[in-house]
Amino acid sequence: MTTASMRDHWWWRPGWDVGRRFYTWHVTFDGQDEVHALADEYRSALAPLGESLTLIPDRWLHLTMQGVGFVNEVADADVQAIVERARARLAQVPAFDVQLGPAFVDPEAVLLPARPDEPLQQVRRAVRAAIGDVMDEVPEEADGFRPHVSVAYSAAEGPAEPVVQALAGLGERSARVRISAADLIVIHRDNRMYEWETYASVALG
Repeated sequence: MTTASMRDHWWWRPGWDVGRRFYTWHVTFDGQDEVHALADEYRSALAPLGESLTLIPDRWLHLTMQGVGFVNEVADADVQAIVERARARLAQVPAFDVQLGPAFVDPEAVLLPARPDEPLQQVRRAVRAAIGDVMDEVPEEADGFRPHVSVAYSAAEGPAEPVVQALAGLGERSARVRISAADLIVIHRDNRMYEWETYASVALG
């Protein structure tokens, strides 16, 4: 069911603040023209809603996978070891296609669900296992992962109906995307946007 109301996505989660950086595994979409074209259709439809939404440019489109920890709390040697373990484990996971969309309105975002989700669940399990090979505890819950790509974040509180109506004219839009790697990135949200540098890109088998 689509949400009835929106809330500001950009509140500061525990531990986060301006200047903090975080290691996390994402799927990113450089060079994925079909994904960019779909996102642009949604951005165009949502643009009239103005500052109530943060529209995500192509450069920062991502599928959140699995956190590791804040940069100042994870040893460099552990990060490098996690990458090496991930290379070995993800080499056993074949590349695959998923469909992104149609859009779904969440209380904090406009989401493009990724289906089927099982291949992405397999990638996440491999990444979690790589982290577990190195660290005593794997952050975040093993269950409850809903793979998706956000095309916009809510930047204010208010009713969801204007967002739903803005999307209604697009119909059931979706895009096919090839998933062939997972990226360990160093992310921040200093500018009310998730921005990052890539630490390592690990190919699937």
